Amino acid sequence: MRRVAIVGVGMSKFGEEWTRGYRDMLIEAGSRAVEDAKLSGAEIDCMYVGTMAPGSLVGQEHIGALVVDSMGLIPIPATRVEAACASGGVALRQGYMAIASGMHDCVVVGGVEKMTDTPGNEVASALGGAGDQEWELFMGATFPAIYALMARRHMLEYGTTEAQMASVAVKNHANSSKNKYAHFQNEITLETVLKSKEVASPLKLFDCAPITDGAAVAILMPYEQAKKHCEMPIEIIASAQASDTLALHSRESMTCIKATQIASKKAYAQAKVTPKDIDIVEVHDCFTIAEIMAIEDLGFFPKGKGGKASEDGKTALNSEISVNTSGGLKGCGHPVGATGVKQAVEVVWQLRGQGEKRQVKDANIGMTHNVGGSGATSVIHIMKRDG
Repeated sequence: MRRVAIVGVGMSKFGEEWTRGYRDMLIEAGSRAVEDAKLSGAEIDCMYVGTMAPGSLVGQEHIGALVVDSMGLIPIPATRVEAACASGGVALRQGYMAIASGMHDCVVVGGVEKMTDTPGNEVASALGGAGDQEWELFMGATFPAIYALMARRHMLEYGTTEAQMASVAVKNHANSSKNKYAHFQNEITLETVLKSKEVASPLKLFDCAPITDGAAVAILMPYEQAKKHCEMPIEIIASAQASDTLALHSRESMTCIKATQIASKKAYAQAKVTPKDIDIVEVHDCFTIAEIMAIEDLGFFPKGKGGKASEDGKTALNSEISVNTSGGLKGCGHPVGATGVKQAVEVVWQLRGQGEKRQVKDANIGMTHNVGGSGATSVIHIMKRDG
């Protein structure tokens, strides 16, 4: 297999983009990535686009054709990738495999979702389809309820507290306040989180990622060709994906995501690194409890210790492990199909030293962790700075 590098990245502003649609956001993100990679459209020979529910949310299907047409890249092949909230991460993995296999030499990977034009109850129903529609959504269990069950079980087994979960939101807002692309650019207090409206006990409004519009793009090439376009190509040194049951009630445990544990072990082995070698990680914090479970499942802290580690500041910028420097899903926003690609964009910026006010000192190796549903899909990428 060939070595694979990211040579260009770009994203649109995340938030409530009332005047812009799929085309506008992807063109903005794609143009920035192409400019960053210093290449022309004629050099691109394949595209993958991660998006979860365009039909339900905006009535548009056939997203691959929409995007390739809008970006002026006809007639290259363009394929939509869907894996619920992991759609972006799985699209990145498809692009990685296309380059590694030798099938293509320049692949654009995009992620996009337009969510805020749709009433909240309809968004909840669309997202709920990422779980077991028959046994969860039909019974009234949307994702706040599913993750609330995980939180309650984690609290029971390990003594995790609501304040520890709230500390995740406080930290991620502190990071997003330094990110000009983020949905939320304001810091919050622990009291703000704890006194916010209850959504599904023990989760409150500020424990939950927002409904967001946005797009992100990364351009991949064989590592050997990357230096022609990029002074500092970022190599993808591992890509792994795993699955678990669709419904939470069928899992072995409610306090971990087994697919994350399996995928991360494969990724560490492929990259020949350990959790201690990772300087920065973007994890899938759709709810604050999800970040706590993620930093445990990825091996950064022992099972049951993620809440205390968060409370003690061990996941803040330039601490024991810098987690969600972008602000994560909670602070930067969660346009579901775009999230996995946005994570890669942030890691690339950090490894290049372009993290601005949120830059992690001497960042050399970064990781992305993107989850679909309540954990039925998990995809991991590990990236390394050149040299």
